[in-house]
Amino acid sequence: MKKVSILIPVYNEINTLEPLLEKVEKASFAGLEKEIILVDDCSTDGTKDILKKLENKYKVLYHNVNQGKGAALRTAFAAVNGDIAVIQDADLEYEPDDYDGVLQLILNGEADVAYGSRFLDLSGSKTVVKVNFFANKMLTFITNLLYGAKLTDMETCYKAFKTEFIKDIKIKSDRFDFEPEITAKVLKKKARLKEAPITYQGRTFEEGKKITWKDGLHAVLALIKYRFSD
Repeated sequence: MKKVSILIPVYNEINTLEPLLEKVEKASFAGLEKEIILVDDCSTDGTKDILKKLENKYKVLYHNVNQGKGAALRTAFAAVNGDIAVIQDADLEYEPDDYDGVLQLILNGEADVAYGSRFLDLSGSKTVVKVNFFANKMLTFITNLLYGAKLTDMETCYKAFKTEFIKDIKIKSDRFDFEPEITAKVLKKKARLKEAPITYQGRTFEEGKKITWKDGLHAVLALIKYRFSD
């Protein structure tokens, strides 16, 4: 495996996008060649102007209508050329350097899919809203119960996939229910799914966090739906 495709869905991240890209550029991603794919989900805060200037450097795609994170990732997956595809949010809640440990699980032949867990080691993390912590743990518990898994963090952004393993998986979710849908489908496909610890510096809603309790409800419904259908 030589190349990693880094998929970055973007929506109104004018203050964090450029610092995030600097971090992605500097991070090693286990020494793999990088392909950076950015999908702007119809930003309205000036983010699109930044992306226009980056078109010669990265693969930049645009949505004319805001559709959600899942839709942006569906667009990004269709453009992947790497041997491994990873997801990176455009905010600064996650540290790109942490992807080394996640990717090694795939490169060492231990996993087809690897997640970065925020809860395996909390020593370097900041949990901003306690209710979000417990909501994530509850969603992970439901995932394990329904799918016979042993995950510690289903809702994590940091997910890495062998491209050949997920190329036939069709994603239908447009919003944050992408997370339970992709998890359900890789588990039903009998993926060797492993986790590695990562750090997490969560944002408040005032700082730009977008996920709400309604997305948590949609996640539960998605877990139940995809347990019994495709």
